[in-house]
Amino acid sequence: MSLFFRVFALVLLPLNALAMDIQEVVTEAGTTIWLVEEPSIPIISIEIEFKGGAVLDPADKLGATVLMAGLLEEGSGDLDSVGFASAAEELAARFSYDGGRDGVSISATMLSENRDATVDLLATALSNPTFDDVSVARVRGQVVANLQSDLNDPNYLAQRRFRELSFGDHPYANPTGGTLETVETLNRDDVIAAHGRSLVRSRATVGVVGDITAAEVGPLIDRLLAGLPEDGPDLPDRATVAEATATHIVPLNTPQAVAIFGHSGINREDPEFIAAFVLNTIMGGGGFSSRLSTEVREKRGLTYGIYSYLVGADYGALVLGSVASANDRMAEVVELVEAEWAKMAGDGVTPEELAKAKRYITGSYPLRFTSNGRIANSLVGMQLAKLPIDYVDTRNDLINALTLEEVNDLASRLYKPENLRFVIVGQPEGVAATQ
Repeated sequence: MSLFFRVFALVLLPLNALAMDIQEVVTEAGTTIWLVEEPSIPIISIEIEFKGGAVLDPADKLGATVLMAGLLEEGSGDLDSVGFASAAEELAARFSYDGGRDGVSISATMLSENRDATVDLLATALSNPTFDDVSVARVRGQVVANLQSDLNDPNYLAQRRFRELSFGDHPYANPTGGTLETVETLNRDDVIAAHGRSLVRSRATVGVVGDITAAEVGPLIDRLLAGLPEDGPDLPDRATVAEATATHIVPLNTPQAVAIFGHSGINREDPEFIAAFVLNTIMGGGGFSSRLSTEVREKRGLTYGIYSYLVGADYGALVLGSVASANDRMAEVVELVEAEWAKMAGDGVTPEELAKAKRYITGSYPLRFTSNGRIANSLVGMQLAKLPIDYVDTRNDLINALTLEEVNDLASRLYKPENLRFVIVGQPEGVAATQ
């Protein structure tokens, strides 16, 4: 086991999550950093999200951003992939890269004593990746294999079809990882173009946690991002979610049917999002005690799990749910979901449900802040959601201050049984496709 993993395995940041001292640092180059200093452990975690991501892929180059992110660790500067991995191992550093729908995220965790060398190594990966043809071909083959597997995955097929129906000709309708047709044609030039679109300094959101001061962090991040272009292409406009009460069936020979259901949702920056989060916890986001789980799983045994969740993404928000059930029982599941959706919209929640949800949400909040990396990730998420810097300290108070009237007023507007769409993949019996 490397030194990094011996140390990292023991790192639990000793902070009270509800009294976290977050500092805002603006670098000389103009990058804003949210920083939590924690000098008691010689570890630093850096999280960066470059806004943009797969939504910037041209229609005939879908998947280029995901492929590019997968190649960032395949060599840079004078190092090939083996040399880069060896250099990171010698420094006891850990890097990860992810190409997502709304952005490209970079995570780095390092020992304090090696921070300068580690940042220099990561900087070469970000600004001077090799993207050699051999690596492009190999990683592209891996992506193609994953896509071929996805075509037999009912969850993937349901989500993809739901997005196509909801977002029409907006980039949100496109699969983040591309299609077999687009990915198979991607080459080194396409990867370089995706790199230039996505990794730009002006769209970097940064969170840093650990053994580093406010005076030190600015120059460090400027050095890390120095080799990147300042700006990139225009970002998309917000999408208009197409609403319709409809059931769509995607035939697939599988013993269980999978359903995705929902409609338009609420933006993360909306002041009522926190009330929506409470409502979703009661509906299907609170585990086995949620309404959907109680009615569909506990009382009737129709599924092993049913969930709902809020998608407060950059360009289009959704309220969604997912469930898997035997083909001959999916019709009953659909009826129960429709009934619970209508009940939430019409009657709202009870005082007891609201009190229980508040206890669950506020009590579990500190679990998000158990390590440097998780805190750094949260700092980036708060910035992207345009939350105030003291949100960690005030969030539970905001939840506890919600009244039954406020929550139920939102329930009547957020849940739209008249627009509830189902996409079912499988061979559901007794379910008629309406579109």
